[in-house]
Amino acid sequence: DDCLTVKKFPEKIIPVSNTLVIIPTYNEAANIADMIRAVMDLPEQMHLLIIEDNSPDGTAAVVTEQLSHYPDRLFMVQRSGKLGLGTAYITGFKWAIERNYQYIIEMDADFSHKPEDLPRLLNACVQGADVSIGSRYVKGGNVEDWPTNRILLSKWASRYVRFITWIPVQDTTAGFVCYTRPVLEKIDLDKIRFIGYAFQIEMKYAAWKCGFTLREVPITFKDRERGISKMSKGIFKEAVLGVLKMRWKSMFNSYARS
Repeated sequence: DDCLTVKKFPEKIIPVSNTLVIIPTYNEAANIADMIRAVMDLPEQMHLLIIEDNSPDGTAAVVTEQLSHYPDRLFMVQRSGKLGLGTAYITGFKWAIERNYQYIIEMDADFSHKPEDLPRLLNACVQGADVSIGSRYVKGGNVEDWPTNRILLSKWASRYVRFITWIPVQDTTAGFVCYTRPVLEKIDLDKIRFIGYAFQIEMKYAAWKCGFTLREVPITFKDRERGISKMSKGIFKEAVLGVLKMRWKSMFNSYARS
């Protein structure tokens, strides 16, 4: 892909760890160094891949400085611009599959997902789930520092998705997710069409339609303290209207690789 510049990883890599955490970044210079250190300090010795979309605030430079501290566990792919959350994760998923990681986790850079919860998501998959979801809306889950109207909107969106798709997941829009390798190998990633936050809905739906087991793990989601949220009305519109289109298309086309 000519829009990608790959930085800091060998052509062939056999991971010491079998787990890769993927974090997309755009204007996260205020958060990313602390997030890298937090993930690197976990006893599980996970690897971390940053998908950096040419942030004007210097995020790439911050990550580059950290690469020297963790040369065997931290990697970065730099892209030419802000190309969307969904395409960032797809890039990361393909990178992980090529390098034989067995567990692939997606999370945000802004500490709304707590690094200390990473082992819990991983453990759910080790114990048999095909996909584990850090869930705000199951027993034990919680949201902190969000206004009431935003919480209600998020809960309504998840209920709407369940009504349209019948997917057995309470937090359908969650972005803190662990996939096992067979899931990402089975799903035809080129058929995933959403590029915004609705990507999270479509990936869960595709995994479920392909027959995989989804398990929700309660987490406390905390609103970002530093940086600017990427949420917008356009993202919400994509989720509302796109779910209907996604459900209709899935009646005639499978998400599974042929």
